[in-house]
Amino acid sequence: MSIEKLKSLVSKKGGLAKANRFNVMFTPPKQSLINLDLQGLLSSAISGNFNAKNLINDPRDIALLCDSVSMPGKQISTLDYQTTRASRKMPYGTIHDDVALSFLLTNDYYMKTMFDKWINSIVDYDTYAVAYKDDISTDIIIQQLNEKDIPVYGVKLEGAFPVSMGEVALGNEATGIQKLNVSFAYDKCVPEGALSSTGSLIKNALSIFG
Repeated sequence: MSIEKLKSLVSKKGGLAKANRFNVMFTPPKQSLINLDLQGLLSSAISGNFNAKNLINDPRDIALLCDSVSMPGKQISTLDYQTTRASRKMPYGTIHDDVALSFLLTNDYYMKTMFDKWINSIVDYDTYAVAYKDDISTDIIIQQLNEKDIPVYGVKLEGAFPVSMGEVALGNEATGIQKLNVSFAYDKCVPEGALSSTGSLIKNALSIFG
């Protein structure tokens, strides 16, 4: 195959997908349109970083602060079936790997505070009471975008909730930007095309209005 044929094929398919063109959207359970984090708002005001826009919980803020994510793979579970001549693998189910997301931390610790509340609602810090799954899960939309920021493919993680939140390391010799790593479990990964993924994105964003 010549390089010209490859270039022609890539051009016909709209170009090569870029790893840094993506979008992530989800709305934490029970999050309201109005920011009710009075302590965080007061802290921002005292530090001189108060912005009236912080009074609104905008789902797009999460998308902007998401630094990296991976579209999950899928593994088929098999059993070895012994025939008279050879062993054959027989499928019987699927395995979903947890999905890891990385978020940039701002000086108001917006993402850290949000996940602190979310994880605490799953297993209460004081009573160790475990919440009902439907009350602490949400859908996560992950999209591959083209160079015009138009979705070309997406997946919807149904019934997703955080299962681990990484440490935030501090130190006198540390440099760079702080990030928060969070892993999610989910019930089902549904592949979506450009149109269906856009519809899921809009529906997910509107869920904040109740």
